Amino acid sequence: MSGKALKDSKILDQADQSYPLPIAGEKRAFMSGNEVVVWAALAGGAEFLCGYPITPQNEIMHFWSRLAPRYGRRFLQTEDELSAGFATLGGIMAGARSFSATSGPGTVLFQEPLSMAEMMRLPLVLVVQQRGGPSTATVIYSQQEVFLSAFGGNGEGLRVVYAPGSHQEMYDYTLKAFRTAWQYRFPTLVLGDGYQAQMKEALTLYDPAERGLQPANAHPLVGRAGVPGTDREPAHWRNAYSVEEELYDALRPIIVDYYSAVPFLTEKEEGYLEGAELVIIGHGIVGRTVRAAVGELRENGFPAAYFRPLTLRPFPEADLKRTLSACPRLLIVESAWGQLAALVRMALGGSNRGREEMEIYTYLRPGLGITAQEIVQEAKIIFEVLPQGGKWI
Repeated sequence: MSGKALKDSKILDQADQSYPLPIAGEKRAFMSGNEVVVWAALAGGAEFLCGYPITPQNEIMHFWSRLAPRYGRRFLQTEDELSAGFATLGGIMAGARSFSATSGPGTVLFQEPLSMAEMMRLPLVLVVQQRGGPSTATVIYSQQEVFLSAFGGNGEGLRVVYAPGSHQEMYDYTLKAFRTAWQYRFPTLVLGDGYQAQMKEALTLYDPAERGLQPANAHPLVGRAGVPGTDREPAHWRNAYSVEEELYDALRPIIVDYYSAVPFLTEKEEGYLEGAELVIIGHGIVGRTVRAAVGELRENGFPAAYFRPLTLRPFPEADLKRTLSACPRLLIVESAWGQLAALVRMALGGSNRGREEMEIYTYLRPGLGITAQEIVQEAKIIFEVLPQGGKWI
């Protein structure tokens, strides 16, 4: 679709009064996580959803296709996730705030369009509701798509990955994903899971503009007015290079831009740090469970703290190092076989405090939900049975 066609179709002009605002003011709501994603995308100015059905994110497509016509938005179901990704990129280049959603094997197929977005600096937004793997596996839940979401694709692409742990955070960070992607021009992922996708809970929906969060400024990258080379610079969007030096020269500014933005992109939540003798770390919905477990441990006299990385890439390594400088005992909890643990290992690799001085434990349950009671029990074992001699895994 050309930039002119987008303009003529009035897909998304928030000032266009022919369509109502998706969210006016604030209101409390009780809904599933997939519904939350749709309302956040609508409120955040998303114009176009291109996708292919896969559990547990299907309802994102269902709700969007039902609601989109009310607000002048559009929907395209493609033949698979690969084509959904490239159709989304086409919408972005035509000037639409386009996004998609997927899970599991679909996340695998999305790596090629994500890589293209990384090379061409296209602001792709992708919501991933994790399911169990490898392959088809289960359609329920896991935290096994961390590596794939954060480091998938070929080359050394750069992207942003948010890890919300509640429906309120799912709303907040889906909104933020559109702003981040278009501001920094890196693909931005919202990494949920099957539990968050399907369960219902209360949250506050709000109009981001009323909080000073204006929609990202999107404009056509191709098909612009004027004669290329005369009235404007030619639009030259490349993802292929002939020689090594040419690729190197193209990658250097991308890498510089990304790492210059890292201090502004990384986010975390931590609590109960005062007097802590054990820091428990988890992300997403498990991080939420970790927070509840630490509250229970504190009530029972165990000096535990929690650390939740809200960005898995870039990872808040400076914050984690600072936290562990005062408390070198760490328990990593995740519904995967060490993917978060690997991110922690990478983050601590340059720490002045050597690994041998740390006590690092893991509680790994790939593809299984983790309860606060299980975390409390594991922490008590560390406090009472293994006061020293932790093992790096």
